[in-house]
Amino acid sequence: MPIQRKNILIIEDDDKIRKLMKIFLEKEGFEVIEAADGKEGQDLFILHDPCFVILDLMLPYVNGEELCSWIRGKQNSQVGIIMVTAKSSEEEKITGLKIGADDYITKPFSPSELVMRVETVLRRTNNHCKKMSIGGLTIKPEKGEVTYKGEMIDLTAFEFLILYYLMVNHGQVISRDQLLDYLYKAQEKVVTERTIDVHVRHLRKKLHLLALDHYIQTVRGMGYKFVIE
Repeated sequence: MPIQRKNILIIEDDDKIRKLMKIFLEKEGFEVIEAADGKEGQDLFILHDPCFVILDLMLPYVNGEELCSWIRGKQNSQVGIIMVTAKSSEEEKITGLKIGADDYITKPFSPSELVMRVETVLRRTNNHCKKMSIGGLTIKPEKGEVTYKGEMIDLTAFEFLILYYLMVNHGQVISRDQLLDYLYKAQEKVVTERTIDVHVRHLRKKLHLLALDHYIQTVRGMGYKFVIE
């Protein structure tokens, strides 16, 4: 199971269009999350914290304009957004851009054009995608944040760095010496082997409260590793 992959949330109530977009985006290596209405889109946005959102304008329950404003406002997100609509008037396009969309595409459109537009916007918003996610656990190195299903996990600087280093090297056994060297370079503070064990123990306790401690395993006599099941 990949831990680093750019994930796109498609919020589109037309099943055929949504499935077509999914097929072409997955061919380009994206992980695609699907929502068939605005309310489901909100829930999945909170759960997955996507790199990108493709958003239909006319949606059940919560329309595209409301959803775009919610993402930009309440979530304070830098995520890339492309609005999709059957309406082609200049006024509609201006409205979409004013409320925070990065681009606008009108139905019908070719899937290859959509992929091109996604990649163009991603080049401008790529910092939001420099994160790792697995099972709802997301770490954002550029912000120093760790969340689980959208909720912040309060970690110390050392706990954050240990989790990040283990996740980056998932599946590999990381020795205490490697962690010591990494933490010293990152913090320029002296850390001992015993301190490493204390920080890992505290990190596990915090993950245990969320039933996530199984990700970090001890390899006796060698060190630790982050395991994706």
